[in-house]
Amino acid sequence: MDLTLLERLVDAHGPSGREQAVADVVRPQLEDLCDRVAGDPMGSLMGFRDAADDAPRLLLAAHMDELGLMVTAIEDTGFLRVLPLGGWDPRTLISQPVLVHGRTTVPGVVGTPPVHVLSDADRRRAPLIEELVIDVGLGADDVRALVRVGDVVTRDRPLRRIGDLVTGKALDDRVGVFVMLEGLRAAGPCPWTLVAAATVQEEVGLRGARTVAHRVAPAVGIAIDTCPSGDGPGMTGGGTRLGDGAAIRVMDASAIGHTGLVALMEQVARDRGIPHQFHASGKGGTDTQALQLAGTGAIAGCISIPQRYGHSSVEAVHPGDAEAAIALLAGVIECIDQLETAPG
Repeated sequence: MDLTLLERLVDAHGPSGREQAVADVVRPQLEDLCDRVAGDPMGSLMGFRDAADDAPRLLLAAHMDELGLMVTAIEDTGFLRVLPLGGWDPRTLISQPVLVHGRTTVPGVVGTPPVHVLSDADRRRAPLIEELVIDVGLGADDVRALVRVGDVVTRDRPLRRIGDLVTGKALDDRVGVFVMLEGLRAAGPCPWTLVAAATVQEEVGLRGARTVAHRVAPAVGIAIDTCPSGDGPGMTGGGTRLGDGAAIRVMDASAIGHTGLVALMEQVARDRGIPHQFHASGKGGTDTQALQLAGTGAIAGCISIPQRYGHSSVEAVHPGDAEAAIALLAGVIECIDQLETAPG
């Protein structure tokens, strides 16, 4: 499996609201794979494969944004204070290298007091994000010449292989964008009008998918995103394991997959010998919810890629699961007219 495109997607820096560098990677791919490409005012990209004017619309959605931080203050020490863009666990930030995207890109590290100066109480609790600082190694005047309040910060962790897996920052959801693009590449003709959307601001409330779904008014929507793998440390649910194939997402805290669409995904996987598994959880969420609630409502579901260590700098996935998700998405694109529940 050629991971060159995945590496370019993961290594691009695009926190919620600042996804342009990722869009610059995605746009030429969509232009090669679709009849036409359009953007929307929020920054999402949509590639269209047109069918008959009266054909139902199938909308695919994978989000471009990653977790980030936003600068809220520059202290007289030169340290930066930040607020979260998305659902951070502050423990995953401690001692991590970051990039501050100011007038120029400045490397930094996330600092906290060393353990031997902490009180017993502080040693036993996780820090709050507002207690962390970013140190770029410069004095306050030099920092203020480069950085201002409102600039964003991203993790500095390129994609790399570890054993059978790949790890890096932003695999949530750049691996989903990768699967969407490669699924388009692998798919034969779609009997419906097909729209592939690379959405923005998912990590702060599914915002980009909401506007895209309103614009497209799909009969069926399929999100492509990661899901927490059940075989990671401390994991007891969800039902998935790295290396066992594409995950058909049945339920999470934000949406219940349409039973007919879940059945179609399973049938395609069985007919084509695609390794697959099922994910059901009462936690988490994806763009599926925004697709499902578009207009007067749409049939919606999600193809997921199991992932360990989500929302950290060392997110990890199995390339074989991504390959299975690509094959499953391509099959569903080709067979969407076999959906038992007629749209509309």
